[in-house]
Amino acid sequence: MSSGKIFLIDDERTIRLTFRLALETDGYEVHEAVSADEAMMGFRAEKYDLAVLDLRLGEDNGLNVLAGMRQQGIQTPTLMITAYGSIRNAVRAMQLGAIDFLEKPIEPATLRRIVAEIVGRHRPRPADMVPGSFEDCLREAKRLINLQEFDPAAEKITEALRIDDASPDAHNLRGVLYEICDDFDGARRSYGRAIKLDSRHKAAQQNMRRIFELFNFGRSEEPLNLGENS
Repeated sequence: MSSGKIFLIDDERTIRLTFRLALETDGYEVHEAVSADEAMMGFRAEKYDLAVLDLRLGEDNGLNVLAGMRQQGIQTPTLMITAYGSIRNAVRAMQLGAIDFLEKPIEPATLRRIVAEIVGRHRPRPADMVPGSFEDCLREAKRLINLQEFDPAAEKITEALRIDDASPDAHNLRGVLYEICDDFDGARRSYGRAIKLDSRHKAAQQNMRRIFELFNFGRSEEPLNLGENS
């Protein structure tokens, strides 16, 4: 069983109920908010291991909540939930430290898996993980991106690539970081490198499509993809 405190922010009652049941099954303590104002009050009152934040909150926008969190120094890791996967929203969310996305409809098992990965990323290093190992470097890079510490995150990805330059996962994550910093040429090169190493690498293919659609059609419905093990 997992443990931790989750803040679920969504204006749809059915979605909140579904997510709450899924997460409580894994042992999480779940708190809820239905609006941006209620969410900000909740962040000021409690400390959470993870926020699960819908991009659309009635007439408001989840990005406003995320920006408000960062302005007030609230560094709670955030999983963005959206049925409106535009690249503009994705990039803005990434710049605010949200690199984890799920598109509706969401299977409970998928939600539980992603939540467990993000919460684990921000806890002390697991006892069986070797400090400075490839896996440790990628885990730390993702944690630093969540905290908007992009330069140290880049250093960790570079360390990972020194250990294994043939890892499509590491090249894909470097592409994500390039996107966050608005370096789309660098992102293309990194995603392309990942695809060259593994022509079936789903995350890199999806991310490359997103950039192609952005520059050819002005928008994309492809969500950000950190990789199978993210």
